[in-house]
Amino acid sequence: MKRLLFICTCMLVLRAFASGTYNIKDHGARGDGKTLDHTAVNQAIAVAAAAGGGKVVVPPGKYLCGSIRLKSNIELHLMAGATILAAPPSMKAYDESEVFGFPEYQDGGHTYFHNSLIYAVGERNVSVTGRGMIDGKGLTKEDTEKGGNLSGGSIGTGDKAIAMKNCRNVLIRDVTIYRGGHFAIITTGCDLVNIDNVVIDTNRDGIDIDCCKYMTVTNCKINTPSDDALVLKSSYALNKPVACEHIAISNCVITGYKLGTLLDGTYIPETVNWVCGRFKLGTESNGGYRNIALANCTFMYSSGLAFEEVDQGVMENIVVDNITMSHVHHYPIYITTGCRNRGPKEVARPSAGADIQISNLIATDVDSLAGIIITGMPGVPLRNIALNNIRIQYRGGGAKQWGDREYREQGTHYPEPKFAGPTPAYGLFARHVDGLDANHVTFRTAKPDYRPAVVLDDVKNAFISDLKAPVEQGVERIKAQRSENIQIQ
Repeated sequence: MKRLLFICTCMLVLRAFASGTYNIKDHGARGDGKTLDHTAVNQAIAVAAAAGGGKVVVPPGKYLCGSIRLKSNIELHLMAGATILAAPPSMKAYDESEVFGFPEYQDGGHTYFHNSLIYAVGERNVSVTGRGMIDGKGLTKEDTEKGGNLSGGSIGTGDKAIAMKNCRNVLIRDVTIYRGGHFAIITTGCDLVNIDNVVIDTNRDGIDIDCCKYMTVTNCKINTPSDDALVLKSSYALNKPVACEHIAISNCVITGYKLGTLLDGTYIPETVNWVCGRFKLGTESNGGYRNIALANCTFMYSSGLAFEEVDQGVMENIVVDNITMSHVHHYPIYITTGCRNRGPKEVARPSAGADIQISNLIATDVDSLAGIIITGMPGVPLRNIALNNIRIQYRGGGAKQWGDREYREQGTHYPEPKFAGPTPAYGLFARHVDGLDANHVTFRTAKPDYRPAVVLDDVKNAFISDLKAPVEQGVERIKAQRSENIQIQ
């Protein structure tokens, strides 16, 4: 019997070697949702890698797993009906986090990768594909790894569904991720990456892109009721400032429904006290952002666009086009620089931003807290900001005293408008800006708002044309102070 089993095993291995396809059940995976199967998955990956690469197939079933280690030239393919289920911390099934020299400059989720459900570090030509599901039920969404703990936190706790670091030529396509932990997908220091047709319904961040270049994200549906949906960052996770650049994102849907209701089709809006959904640059921003394009995306029950450079990097050449938003939390557009300066203290340059263009955006049912916010820093203005063909319908209801309040400088504060309170303008508030074009902009309010439509404070070289914005009797439509060379047509 043993001889027969050995012959059958050899035949399976030879057949897999010939076809380049490796079924994890041939390596002992049970798929019963109770038995830990990541050892079998890792064995299949190791055999395929030793043969030069191939497709590791996860057939229908529920596979309880800890850390799965992807290797170069490996495609992990989840067939329809297959689920990789994250094991709970009590099973201690995740790899120990790696040692890292500067954990104080970014959150633990950006620092450590080995304690993820599926991860690759320093690999090439790696893929996660298929119509199956990754269910991070056993992952934590908390940032349990604190700065100064060089061991990276407790063994046995997983906090990311898919994590890639310093990888080249990465493909993630067609999979569904439910309850992705701290990050459903994080790529750090990777280049030549394509994330396509992925559905994410998760309890914290959806996709985080950190210090990456030459990357596309297309055709994804991302539901994040508790945090950000699609985030670009340039942290200190590579022990140096590295720009996030040459990133193109298109045809994505971002929502803030209750967890699980995107997947089950009930689409129940979440009550938000912090932030949900949104497309964001930041907050980690040591290396800055360059050559970023966002196009043809829709937002529902979500926050809007947030471009935040606060850690001494530079954000420049950002283009946004063809965006629709409905039921917007807190603000539709937020562009800011600040001096949080989370990073090595010997860096002397201030944060900066320039050449940002947002065109063809329609937003309805927008929160009254804040209009469009564009704020630089004293002596370091944002430069060359353009708004074209913008139509925003606000809820209104702003009090007259809001228009007279002193809006706080960003400074060292965490860059979130919720903490700054209402803006002095209901439509557009700009401060410390040199070069502002606003063309064909329409603001409407569902209820009367007693703030000015536009407030310009320390703004130079602004050109505003074809502005349609109602104001209540006795309220200025455009209020300019400490500003010069303002042209209005």
